[in-house]
Amino acid sequence: MTTYTTLIQVPELQRLIASGAPFMVFDCSFDLANPSLGESQYLERHIPGAIHADLDKNLSAKHGSPGSDGKIIVADDADKPASGGRHPLPNRERFTMWLSEIGFANDMQAVVYDRNGANYCGRLWWMLKWAGHDAVAVLDGGLQAWQAAGQPVESGEAVTHFQTNFELKTALALLVNADDVLGNIDNPDQTVIDARAPARYRGEVEPLDPVAGHIPGALNRPFTTNIGTDGKFKPAAQLRQEFDALLRGHDTAGVVHQCGSGVSALPNLIAMEVAGLGRTALYAGSWSDWCSNPNRPVEKN
Repeated sequence: MTTYTTLIQVPELQRLIASGAPFMVFDCSFDLANPSLGESQYLERHIPGAIHADLDKNLSAKHGSPGSDGKIIVADDADKPASGGRHPLPNRERFTMWLSEIGFANDMQAVVYDRNGANYCGRLWWMLKWAGHDAVAVLDGGLQAWQAAGQPVESGEAVTHFQTNFELKTALALLVNADDVLGNIDNPDQTVIDARAPARYRGEVEPLDPVAGHIPGALNRPFTTNIGTDGKFKPAAQLRQEFDALLRGHDTAGVVHQCGSGVSALPNLIAMEVAGLGRTALYAGSWSDWCSNPNRPVEKN
């Protein structure tokens, strides 16, 4: 069986479905401005059999209450997040429990998609890699590409699967935190790539976080830059050329991706893998975590 680890095209997904091989499709549609919209869109229309993976409910840790020191207090260590920021990562064990509950198993090919230019499905793609599961791919072009090819959709909740016992493996994704980034702020081997819109990167506006600006030395590549006019990732050669121009000789091994809350940074990370530039790191807390500490430096313009 062919294993897909970055992108999968509609005809390839058709063949996977017809092959009888074990797989699961995830609809990760979401909307930051209207968090309930993604689930509503899923219930209205999704690829047959797809499970909804909600950014807030399934792919982020529970938000606890801040203590006197500003740190988040959670009722149970099992809910302790693996990162800071507006969309903190659940720890790997909690994520594993969810995968087992929905019936995802280690021998399955995962296919993730959304309606949002791969803005949200990249989160689940990365988290499965982080859990040690390499067989996960983004449906290139998302639900729009599936429907444009005349493929069927269904409505309502997908049929539940039998519970499995998903087993964590060695992480295949690189996760860093604020201390890692700060400790290398003057290290020329570290290159931070900020996926937010240029105005937010420059600090001209900040609609979501209390401080405007960016991590000192960070380069700006809005996540939408990776998607062509056809709604799919640009060809590998074009992506490589664009990243080479952005990095200007910097070692790709030292790249750290960030955005506002660790979600929209992932199209950049995926694009680098598609371009053959290797596995790079994610600062999952991103700007929302960085600017929560006034002692961390901020740059504008």
